[in-house]
Amino acid sequence: MSKNWIILFCLILFFIIGINDSYGQCSMCRAVLQSEEGQATAKGINNGILYLMAIPYLLVAIVGWKVFQILKK
Repeated sequence: MSKNWIILFCLILFFIIGINDSYGQCSMCRAVLQSEEGQATAKGINNGILYLMAIPYLLVAIVGWKVFQILKK
């Protein structure tokens, strides 16, 4: 197993383990949502923030991969 594959595996494992701790709320949103009883709204907002955060990274990765394929030819 090459060194690059080991590093890639460790990064993926790190992101999978750390995904539950990566909530991105401002302090005002957090204070309002923590006072709620059901916490369903807070989970929905956290999931929405993570979804909106992931889309630009995916787009950049796809464009980078296509540029890499074009330059490789």
